[in-house]
Amino acid sequence: MPHDLMPEAPEPAGADLHWRALEGLYASAPINHMFRSSLEILGEGLSRITFVAEPDCFHAAGAAHGTIYFKMLDDAAFYAANTLVTDRFLLTTSFNLHLSKPIKGGAVVAEGRWVSGRRRVLVAESRLVDEEGDEVARGTGTFMRSRIALSGLPGYASAAA
Repeated sequence: MPHDLMPEAPEPAGADLHWRALEGLYASAPINHMFRSSLEILGEGLSRITFVAEPDCFHAAGAAHGTIYFKMLDDAAFYAANTLVTDRFLLTTSFNLHLSKPIKGGAVVAEGRWVSGRRRVLVAESRLVDEEGDEVARGTGTFMRSRIALSGLPGYASAAA
């Protein structure tokens, strides 16, 4: 169809605005300036973080330190859960991880998926996949609503505007 005959794109839905604002919130967090990573909200209850595991995050034996596993798994699960909560910032109340393979470097993807809960406590899971396509870790977390309004957080508010 010629461009001038195509219908105009509809205004972004409220959910889409919320998801783009969550991506802005992630990008604005000072901790995320330490990592070459980016967040993508794929839909309700789904998130993806792509990052590069570089030698500056390795332990003495030449693989990614466990803090990298935790951070990326927690963030992916957190953002998947926060897609369902439009007014409040969530807080991690517990997180369990299972490490299955060392990350020796390169591109890694953290995939998050909401599992259950919508009111006060939400459960989400995540997994890390290395550049060979192997799952290297998996995690499950519980997240609760805080008293912190998302609209009051600069990274969220500027992306939602």
